[in-house]
Amino acid sequence: MLVRAKLPPVAVDAVLTAALLFATAGLAHRDLSRSTSLVVFQWLLLIPLVWRRRAPLAVFGAMAAVAFLQWLAGAPLPADVALLIALYTVAAHSSRLRTLSAVGVLELGALLASLTWATHGRTTQSFIALSAMVIAAAVTGVNVRTRRAYLAALEDRAGRLERERDQQAQLAVAGERARIAREMHDIVTHNLSVMVALADGAVFAQERHPEKAAAAMRQVSGTGRQAITDMRRFLGVLRADEPDALRHPMPGIAQLEPLAEQVRAAGLPTRLSVSGNPAAATAAAQLTVYRLVQEALTNTLKHAPAGTRAEVRVRCSPDSVRVDITDDGPAAPATADPSPTASGHGIPGMRERAAAYGGQLDAGPQPDGGWRVSAVLTLNPPQDGDGAL
Repeated sequence: MLVRAKLPPVAVDAVLTAALLFATAGLAHRDLSRSTSLVVFQWLLLIPLVWRRRAPLAVFGAMAAVAFLQWLAGAPLPADVALLIALYTVAAHSSRLRTLSAVGVLELGALLASLTWATHGRTTQSFIALSAMVIAAAVTGVNVRTRRAYLAALEDRAGRLERERDQQAQLAVAGERARIAREMHDIVTHNLSVMVALADGAVFAQERHPEKAAAAMRQVSGTGRQAITDMRRFLGVLRADEPDALRHPMPGIAQLEPLAEQVRAAGLPTRLSVSGNPAAATAAAQLTVYRLVQEALTNTLKHAPAGTRAEVRVRCSPDSVRVDITDDGPAAPATADPSPTASGHGIPGMRERAAAYGGQLDAGPQPDGGWRVSAVLTLNPPQDGDGAL
C-alpha cells in the first residue's frame, strides 16, 4: 500500500528556492563570476522565498528593497523573476488592498527597469511585457485565493448540512421514542388496569361465586393476550402465522364496542353511541379515536369510585370526528391533572394525538360532577389557498 508523504510548506519552498538558485546561477554565470556583489544580490533575492507563505508581505517588501538596491547598482539579474513569485504569494494569501499595493510597487520597479535597461527604442515594449507578467502573477494569485475561499465555504456548508442532518435525525428519533411511549402507555396502562380490576373481582367472588371468579380470570387471560398481540403488532415483530393476528385487527371505531365490553367486565358500566359513517375516517384517525376513548376510560376506571357510570359518544361526519367521554363520578380525580404540565403520558398524550389532526382536546370536571373528555378530529384540513380570490 502506497502512502503519500506530504511535505511541509517550508520544505516545498526551500526546494523551489534551491531550484531557482541553480537555474538563475546558470543563466548569469558570467556576470556572477565577475562580481561578488551580484552573487549577494542573487542570494538576497531568492533566499526570502523560503518564508514566503509564512509572511507574504514582509518577504515581498524585503525582496522589493533588494531589487531597488540592485537597480541602483545597475546590475539586472535573472533572479528578478522571484519578485513575480513573491507577488503571486501576496495575492494568494493577503487582502485585496495589500495585493494592489504590491502590484503598484512592482509596476514601479518594472518602469524603472524598462527605463534603465531596455534597449534603445524598446522602452515601451519592455514595460508592457513586464506589466503583463506582473498582472498575470497577481491575477493567478487572486484566483487561487478565491478558489481556496470557495472550497472553504463549501466545506463549511457541508459541515453545517451534516450537523443539521444529525440534528434532524436526533429529533426524528426523539419523536419516534415519544410516539412509542404514548402507544405503549395506552396499550399497557389500559390492559393492566382492566386486568387488575378483574383480578380483584375474582378474589372477592372466589368463595361465593367461583364460576364468576373463573370467568373473570379467563377475561384476565384474554386481556393479557390481546395486550401482548397489540405490543407485537406495534413494534413490528408480529409474525404472519400469529393466530391472534386475525382475531385482533388494528384498533378502530369498530373495536370500541369490544373495548366497552372489556371495561364493563372490569366493573365500569359503559354506554357507547356511534353515529354517522366511520368509514369516512382513515385507519390512523380511527386508531386515534380508539386510543382517546381507551385512555379516558382507563383514567375513569382507575380514579373514579365504585358505582360510577361512563358514556362514550362518537359522531362521524365527512370532515370530522367528534368524541365525548363522560362519567358521573362525584368529583374530579385529584391525580388526573389535565394541564399540559402534568406528569406521565395520559392527558398530555391525548392532547398530542388530537393536535395531530388539527383539533383540540378538552379535559376537566363537569359542573354537576364527574369528568368529561372531548375532542374533535379534522379529517380534511383546508389546503393552502382554499377560499382565496
